[in-house]
Amino acid sequence: MTTTSARNTRNARLVVAGLLLLTAVPVLAGALRIATLSGAGEVTPDKSYMALDPAPVVVHIIGATLFCVLGAFQFHRGFRQRRPGRHRIAGRLAAAGGFAAALSGIWMTLFYPLPHHDGARFGLLGTERILFGTLMAAAIVISFLAIRRRNIVRHRAWMMRGYAIAQGAGTQAVIIAPWIAAFGDTDVVTRAVLMGTAWTLNLAVAEWIIRRRPQHRVPAPQVTTNPAISAGPAISAGPAISAGSPVTAGPAGRRGGMRKP
Repeated sequence: MTTTSARNTRNARLVVAGLLLLTAVPVLAGALRIATLSGAGEVTPDKSYMALDPAPVVVHIIGATLFCVLGAFQFHRGFRQRRPGRHRIAGRLAAAGGFAAALSGIWMTLFYPLPHHDGARFGLLGTERILFGTLMAAAIVISFLAIRRRNIVRHRAWMMRGYAIAQGAGTQAVIIAPWIAAFGDTDVVTRAVLMGTAWTLNLAVAEWIIRRRPQHRVPAPQVTTNPAISAGPAISAGPAISAGSPVTAGPAGRRGGMRKP
């Protein structure tokens, strides 16, 4: 039992570390972008529109960072079980950040002047950004509504789908960087295909994990008064209660008690 528990803890830590490592590249790039927009560096001509209206970029970067960093720790079962209060607070902050990142990403696609390597606004890449951004926002909303109804299985499944889309930027860096190293810079279509592949791959992995887990709620343990099938001695604040003795709230079995026939 101890060995299994230690192995599960180690695996959970590896998952969190892997997700944080996948998040590192877009987070560092986002921090550099914010520093540049705040005047710490020179804004290149193709990004000058961001300097004129930096709010959507800042919201997108901060929201995505919160979602990806805090969301990584939500995959640690020990964190969820031992610190449920922190789990809920971190989950709310992550969900709010992810929702803001999704909406700001859609806004930038629709209204920002796009760089030449992104193609047309409603070309392949633009359509992918709107589609996956909408799916991410919808997944977070569905997950939120599920947890409000205490449907934990549905909540986790949809939050995992939203998180997979958010981690697309990290997977894109993993896919596109080797491509550029091997074949040179990408054109409009190749870039769109590679970025779409990253989002799709993340969703496929998330769906595989979701479907491997039990999809039913674990029933609550049943309370029994039959000594023959009890798991151990009765635990009470007074004399032991047996199936053949009256259960009372005071003398003569008043209020909530059962009178002895």
